[in-house]
Amino acid sequence: MKRILLILFFIVLSFSLLFSQSKKKSPNELPERYRKWLEEEVVYIISKTERDVFLQLETDRERDLFIEAFWKHRDPTPGTPENEFKTEHYRRINYANFNFGRGVPKPGWKTDRGKIYIILGEPRDIERYTGESEIYNTEVWFYQGLTQYGLPPGFNLVFFQKGGVGEYVLYSPTADGPQALMTSYFGDQADYLAAFQKLKEINPTLAQTSMSLIPGESAYYGRPSLSSDILLQNVMNVPQKQFEDKYAQKFLAYKDIVEVEYTANYIDNDNSVKILRDPSGIYFVNYVIELSKFSVQEYERKYSTHLKLNGNLTDEEGKIIYQYESSLPISLDEAGLKSVTYRPFNLYDMFPVLPGKYKFSVILKNEVSKEFTTFEKEIIISEDDSSPRLSPLVLGYKAEASSSEDERLMPFKIGGEQIYHEPKNIYLPQDTLYLGFQVFGLSKELKERGIIKYEFLREGEIFKSLTRKISEYSDQRNILEEFSLNAFPPSRYRIKVVLLDGEQELASSFDDFDITPVTSLPRPWVYNKKFLPASDPAYDYILGKQYFSRGDFQNARQRFEKAFQKKPDSIEFALALSQVYSIENKFSQVKETLLPFVKRPEVPYQVYFLLGKSFQALGEYSQAIYYYDEAISHFGINFYLLNLLGECYFKIGSIEEALAAWKKSLEINPDQPEIKKLIESIKK
Repeated sequence: MKRILLILFFIVLSFSLLFSQSKKKSPNELPERYRKWLEEEVVYIISKTERDVFLQLETDRERDLFIEAFWKHRDPTPGTPENEFKTEHYRRINYANFNFGRGVPKPGWKTDRGKIYIILGEPRDIERYTGESEIYNTEVWFYQGLTQYGLPPGFNLVFFQKGGVGEYVLYSPTADGPQALMTSYFGDQADYLAAFQKLKEINPTLAQTSMSLIPGESAYYGRPSLSSDILLQNVMNVPQKQFEDKYAQKFLAYKDIVEVEYTANYIDNDNSVKILRDPSGIYFVNYVIELSKFSVQEYERKYSTHLKLNGNLTDEEGKIIYQYESSLPISLDEAGLKSVTYRPFNLYDMFPVLPGKYKFSVILKNEVSKEFTTFEKEIIISEDDSSPRLSPLVLGYKAEASSSEDERLMPFKIGGEQIYHEPKNIYLPQDTLYLGFQVFGLSKELKERGIIKYEFLREGEIFKSLTRKISEYSDQRNILEEFSLNAFPPSRYRIKVVLLDGEQELASSFDDFDITPVTSLPRPWVYNKKFLPASDPAYDYILGKQYFSRGDFQNARQRFEKAFQKKPDSIEFALALSQVYSIENKFSQVKETLLPFVKRPEVPYQVYFLLGKSFQALGEYSQAIYYYDEAISHFGINFYLLNLLGECYFKIGSIEEALAAWKKSLEINPDQPEIKKLIESIKK
């Protein structure tokens, strides 16, 4: 049942992703309270992506969940009952309506002062020029400490009553100029310098601000500073720089898949996927998911959570090739919690895969906090070793060697060492960079004369380069190198690995990394379990399932046979093999494989069904009836099983029993014209 539910889950996922771009509504089509929320309450702080997603939602329930997610992703203290951002936002709206809507024919939030106040909040200082005969009523708002949004350390915003009446409007040095601030300026409206000189005689401080909103910046050639217009644009973009809006797209894509209590709780992640080949020849997808925050629950000074991981692999036509589910319980004591509190969480995982081109997607859910995250990747796996090639590069901040006796698999293990690989690839100057990769398709001659060249590029130029002969490596397929970063100044780099035959480049692979100027980095805590050795039959079984999903039953059978031979007491392996035997009409092999399991307790339905089908195909109808009856007695009736049972009764001449089975089948599913005809023909 779990497998069926998982398959249905990913079928729904595929269709949801395919049709997630619903028709976008007009705001006027929304119910009033949602239109008001979108067009009035959050109009200045909602991103284009969030707005587009909201307009694609179909039901009020979806809109309520989205609004919950919208505020949740802006909550600076998600662990507390109050959302301080939301509280402050509505305070700003109320303040704007009370203070900026007086004497104007619009609510305060719609005015220029209201808009800026809602976006930036309270200014550090306000200079007011009112009641002066030569200057229109003007306010200069000074802001400071907003550099994280790309704004200057300090800047002014000017509002004035254009023509001396109505609301205060936002002033632009280039669009308005000093002349717009004066009540009796009759000079050339295009002569900014003359207007500046005139305003300087009236109010030197305001005159300087009228030419540049950035204190200390001078105007050039008698023209206002263009930096001021850039500043005004950046101010309007502050809400988009405050928060990531990726959650909105995930909400739209997964709203029909993830349980309701998770929907509003999407958290972002960093991830990396690398394809590596085990010495046994099996390819493995190695991946890491990094979460910047990680929620646990407390009980008797113990801290725990439960993660659920769903993975899905589809081919180019969207057909499901493989899906899996993992349950990951995590427990920490108080000391353990303190050691990981301010560090990101990395989940390492891996699974075997056949060569091919796929879309790989993962959903990770935290069942304690009801948060979820997801990612999708396109992956291509080639098995062509006719010419030399390199695997993707795996960069790490640490490497650990496993004992020579330990054959268990670990994610990002190359040769005998596991590389601790972080998706962001960020290092300190005092770090050692660990680089691992695999080399395929080497001829005997190339192993002797081939060269590996390492190039570190900075801003497109070679910063450092070195070469090594392939023959210098004891393991010429799995290569691990260490590079001290002491001589690397903080910057972004690209490392390129090239396989050379003399001067001829045969293959290459590259990746990017950053060296940060900060003094320390919080390295993640890693959930990193070890997996069974590559010789374990579980991998043959998984690869057999992938062949089966492709419709390649011959290779599926070979894999299932290998798994079953290694572990003949596994009913799971026996069933998989028997399904292929049944498709290939090898019914004697089905009997031989499954009969030893029928005396076990809790025998799966498929065992009885496949045995019944095999005995029926071999003409042993009484035995087939026995196993069909066993299936019904253990798991209940279905019309398909009743039809097969009726056929067997009919073959041995038990007409009444056959008719009873078929009639019962019609009660369950009346839409069976062939069964109706069969019953009528027998009655005649």
